[in-house]
Amino acid sequence: MASQKTPAKVKVSFNQALGMIGPYVRSKVLEQVKSVSLIVAYLVLFQLAVLNIPIANAVVVALGIGVVIIGLAFFMEGLFLGLMPLGETCGIRLPQKTVLPVILGFAFILGLGATFAEPAIGVLKAAGASVRAWDAPLLFLLLNKYSNYLVWSVGIGVGVAVLFGMLRFLYSWSLKPFIYTLYAVGGGVSIWAYFEPNMLYLTGLAWDCGGVTTGPVTVPLVLALGIGISRVASQGSEGGAGGFGVVTLASAFPILAVMGLGLVFLDQVPKPMSQVEFSSPANREKARFLFADEAELTNYVLKSGSREARLAFFGGNETALDDHVARIAGDEGAQVAAFGSSAAFERWLLSSGSPEQRVRVYGSEQQVREKLRALGIAKPAEIDAAELLARNTVASLQAIVPLSLFLLLVLVLVLRERIRRADEIALGIVFSVIGMVLFNIGIELGLSRLGGEIGTNLPTSFKAVEMSQQRELIRNFDQEVVIKAITPEGEVEGFFHRKTEEGYESLPYRPHNYDPDTGQYSFTPLRGPLFDGFFGILIVVFFGFMMGYGATLAEPALNALGATVEELTVGTFKKSLLMQAVAIGVGVGISFGVLKIIYGWPLIWMVVPPYLVLVVMTVISSEDFVNIGWDSAGVTTGPVTVPLVLAMGLGISSQVGSVEGFGILALASVWPILAVLTVGLYVTAKRKAQLAEAAQAA
Repeated sequence: MASQKTPAKVKVSFNQALGMIGPYVRSKVLEQVKSVSLIVAYLVLFQLAVLNIPIANAVVVALGIGVVIIGLAFFMEGLFLGLMPLGETCGIRLPQKTVLPVILGFAFILGLGATFAEPAIGVLKAAGASVRAWDAPLLFLLLNKYSNYLVWSVGIGVGVAVLFGMLRFLYSWSLKPFIYTLYAVGGGVSIWAYFEPNMLYLTGLAWDCGGVTTGPVTVPLVLALGIGISRVASQGSEGGAGGFGVVTLASAFPILAVMGLGLVFLDQVPKPMSQVEFSSPANREKARFLFADEAELTNYVLKSGSREARLAFFGGNETALDDHVARIAGDEGAQVAAFGSSAAFERWLLSSGSPEQRVRVYGSEQQVREKLRALGIAKPAEIDAAELLARNTVASLQAIVPLSLFLLLVLVLVLRERIRRADEIALGIVFSVIGMVLFNIGIELGLSRLGGEIGTNLPTSFKAVEMSQQRELIRNFDQEVVIKAITPEGEVEGFFHRKTEEGYESLPYRPHNYDPDTGQYSFTPLRGPLFDGFFGILIVVFFGFMMGYGATLAEPALNALGATVEELTVGTFKKSLLMQAVAIGVGVGISFGVLKIIYGWPLIWMVVPPYLVLVVMTVISSEDFVNIGWDSAGVTTGPVTVPLVLAMGLGISSQVGSVEGFGILALASVWPILAVLTVGLYVTAKRKAQLAEAAQAA
């Protein structure tokens, strides 16, 4: 009998390979398009149709959203090919081959590493630019100078959560005592923080961090580990909680970790105060603590402070202030350090500098006038593609590679397991890095810009808002065209007519906007209020509800959770019912979050009451529904929703004068739990009634 020969390798042409891979790639990209397109289309249509405001830098935003979709497709595929199989294998083998301390140590490091790999963590760090040092010093410190400390504290919180989650799976502990303890402590600290101004402003960030941690990296990895361990621990029984509950812990522990970090630095930062008081020499020591050094503090006050604050910083010595500006003007490196670029310094000098400073830098009033004319010429914003790519590549490698190496080392060195399908694992890790790079770039160019813009423009629904993107200059302005008018209060105001393509429009005349040196009149159009009184705020609330409702229904994780719940409850709790309950809960939560920012309500007023109700509902609910309900909050904070909601909240806060715009994610997490537990109690009661009827009939 002839020996059987090994089949020869089949050669596939490039076009044939594309024909085989193409449909698969298309399906993965379309999956992400479905999860992104609904919320993005809603935001764009609302701004265009309801607010009637064009999207600024629409081409860049569209490009960014496209990059987000491709990045998510790469990232999720890499996650399922590389990281998740490693996590599940470790989860199965650890209880079989190691002792408890090793399992707990692995769980802690996994939770810590997964947090660093979460895409939304970068969004939190970027939010620091919107907080002023004098308004909320402690919040400013943790979002800027110590942003890495903030991420580490969140990661440690998640690590401790995963550690306790594994103990739950191993010993079949109930989730309820954890809920009572963690939220009692978190609520108690938050109530105390209400009376401490610095901690008060930190509360929203702390509770939002609980939502940021339960993203596309942490949840699948932790669930894979938990399911693997619970399979071994349960040994065929129903113990181990089936993998549920750990997401709840991963939301709660970071809240306590961030509040604890705030307490560490509380006594070292100044109290919230006016920017003039903050900038004064008497406050210098504590103000300097918020920055890397004296130079960074000086640059910050110069760039972000008012003229009065800048003067106060130099002890009221105007000559010293002018000398400092002149030194910066003569040193390009100093301009980059203080303002980011020489062009940014020039814009600041011409728009915010004093006439004396301008003349001193440019030499004569004629040169100043020429620079001011040039400043009025609109230039498209430049994007440094190389810097953007390099920065995000480094950040992505730092997030993905250490976590991957840790899982591989545990598998090979601790568990002595052979890496199966090593080529797929390696490809998955590469895909994860590529995906995170593209996703972060897309967030920066597209989603964060879109969320910030819609947040900035939303208040036009109920108040007049300056459209800073539409600032215009009228050259050769003749003051003779100004007409005087009298108001009903008897005050005299000026206005003038301007010819446009549609005809003529009347514009208010503001004397301070006219520059006699250049003959230019600058003005920023006002828009709003589009609706009268409280109705305008209701429009914004409705917008928030529909945004949360639609975005949640589009989350792939919610579909997966719904299918799992329907299977576990043997069809009693339908997938569609769970999805609707969670989506409505998120919509209600975002609506309340918007109201919190508009009216400046303290977050504690809005989270303590629902959590008190939740504690009561948790007591009377079954363990299964408690696990499902509290975990459902984790699926609402996906990679698309988090940056959009955070940017939107910060945008609204910038227009309504709020110190910070955090808290929306926290409220978008609590209300879905309320909704699911309410439906769970209804389903349980209905099931008991059916069983009672069946027993009577028998």
